[in-house]
Amino acid sequence: MFLFLIPLLIGFTFNSASAFTSYTSRLLGERGGRIFCVVLRDALGIPVWAIGYASAVRAPSTYLFSPTCFSSVLGWLFILAGASIIIAGFVSIRGRALAPSVQDTLVRQGIYATLRHPLYSGMILELTGLFLCIPTLSVLVACVLGVAWVMIQARLEEMDLVQRMPAYREYMQQVPRFVPKFNR
Repeated sequence: MFLFLIPLLIGFTFNSASAFTSYTSRLLGERGGRIFCVVLRDALGIPVWAIGYASAVRAPSTYLFSPTCFSSVLGWLFILAGASIIIAGFVSIRGRALAPSVQDTLVRQGIYATLRHPLYSGMILELTGLFLCIPTLSVLVACVLGVAWVMIQARLEEMDLVQRMPAYREYMQQVPRFVPKFNR
């Protein structure tokens, strides 16, 4: 039943390579560090954890509540909202999201003016939506692990970003991590 945890956790581990861009670039050179991160995160990490989620959805598991039309519509709204935030993040950050480098510069425009981690915020919304659409124990476990991984990954990434871009420390003080501040 919980075999989906194997690809999910392996994928998260590979995906975490981007949090060590400074370290791998010092070890392997700038180009080597960038390639290392791209291969581990984009070629291995994301596809492997996606297989873990697909396996969690397909796993025989107990429903925690009966899905209704309302929970399904709400789930899809969360998924669409999350996808919209992720797309806005990719538009703002462009290629930096796919291939982090020690030469990256701080992005403060677009959605990054209001959120430090819109890609992760979007993922949290999508995971919430996935559970509302498919409220099984296996999906809940996968989604909770995904949110926990996002929290850890964001913190590790921030430690790396402060090393690569000293201005990031000030940015952290000004812009919230996952949820924007709505001032009157």
